[in-house]
Amino acid sequence: MANAPVQFSHKMSLIGALIPVVSLVTLLALSYYLFGDEASSGPNQIALLFCTLIATFVALYHGFNFDELKDAVVESVSTGLYAIFILLAVGSLIGTWAMSGTIMAMVYYGLQLLSPNYFYFTTVLICALVSVSIGSSWTVAGTIGIGLMGISTEMGLNPAITAGAVLAGAYFGDKSSPLSDATNLATAAAGSELYTHIKENLWTSVPALLISLALFWWLGKPGDFIAQDTLTSIEQHYDISLFAFLPLLLVLGLAMVRYPPFSTIFIGALFGGVYAIIMEPDKVTGLAASPELPYVLEIIKGVWIAMSNGYVSATGDTSIDALLSRGGMGNMLTTIWLIMTALAFGGLVEKAGILDRIIGPILNAAKTTGALVFSLVTTAIATNILAADQYIAIVIPGRMYRKPFRERRLRPEVLSRAVGDSATVTSALIPWNSCGAYMAATLGVPALTFAPYAFFNIVSPILTIAFAVMGWRMLTMVAQQPERFVVPDDKQTE
Repeated sequence: MANAPVQFSHKMSLIGALIPVVSLVTLLALSYYLFGDEASSGPNQIALLFCTLIATFVALYHGFNFDELKDAVVESVSTGLYAIFILLAVGSLIGTWAMSGTIMAMVYYGLQLLSPNYFYFTTVLICALVSVSIGSSWTVAGTIGIGLMGISTEMGLNPAITAGAVLAGAYFGDKSSPLSDATNLATAAAGSELYTHIKENLWTSVPALLISLALFWWLGKPGDFIAQDTLTSIEQHYDISLFAFLPLLLVLGLAMVRYPPFSTIFIGALFGGVYAIIMEPDKVTGLAASPELPYVLEIIKGVWIAMSNGYVSATGDTSIDALLSRGGMGNMLTTIWLIMTALAFGGLVEKAGILDRIIGPILNAAKTTGALVFSLVTTAIATNILAADQYIAIVIPGRMYRKPFRERRLRPEVLSRAVGDSATVTSALIPWNSCGAYMAATLGVPALTFAPYAFFNIVSPILTIAFAVMGWRMLTMVAQQPERFVVPDDKQTE
């Protein structure tokens, strides 16, 4: 059945819509050409703000008033505030966990249990298991992921490949767990039922995970790894025991009972500070460097510094000091700056109808089911690039494509599966997207560096297109279809 043409914004012309988009692509490409991996430390933010100004002038020319554009920017940035607070909490967590020995314990035991031959492979499995259990890719990266990156560094493995492996496992759970915000949002946007969606989602998620596992196994570093010198050095500077995992277990436990992410991570940071006071008091007072203060105030100051500015290791072992000198809210501010400027641009282009004007022709050109799903995937990726937010990239395509999918009598879980396979996973590959910025800041690897190894995130949209082209699992509604598979009218969902 042919699609009804999409109605474009009555104000925005196609040329007007393309001006800020072409400007963004050009300036960001120039930024990475001139500054390389340092582009996200300031140059990208300038490019995004400049393109926001260009989009403002385009919107004003097309009849929008300044106040409504300003309100759209403020509203868009406000949607990212919770993510920003989570990022700040992660900074504090990294600082106290580095000081308390929690990160060191993960590295210590990981070096004894894991081998470079299957490290990437195991990383995917560990992160997938945890992410399915707690439903949060951000929490997985900010806890287990940090430890695995440390182990990778000590083994001399490629940090970009390790980050890709962390993402593979983390995002498998983010798009397959009933506890995931992204999974529930994709279900709601498409009008499907949660557990039916998860069942259909596994048809593409499991093959994508298996392909990723095979590639990471192949990338395993051959040869024996002798960690005795590193283990001895760790033992000299830290009192390593299984108790050091208590902060990690607390965070994972709170996440499993669906405690709010910010509270969960910040409590984990505070507990890490308390554990450091009990088990590593010398490191706390050493960071405070204020012997003139009463002891109680000195240890409070030490924990405070670790949470605000990060921990600075001074063991004398260069490899350990490089691994542990990190964290703090202050070190997350550049990433927060990137998220805010990206959301400002995204909010303005959405309000001005720039997204609709560009996406509309793509949707209208889709004449077959395969082309329809391809256009959905393209729309989701484009929205992730332009709106710089995973949630927006899930909601907008999910709602826009309800009617075309319904006209082809495709069941809503087919739509929600395709949204999860595209919008959810590709967000982490875009440096200025809130997810890409978060992962880069947390794992310590630029998004464009780990993106080629994020196999799960790359394969998922390809598989969903292949399924559509081949006609696999493209479930259709029948006359006697149960009510829960009927997609509500647009008016009923607004």
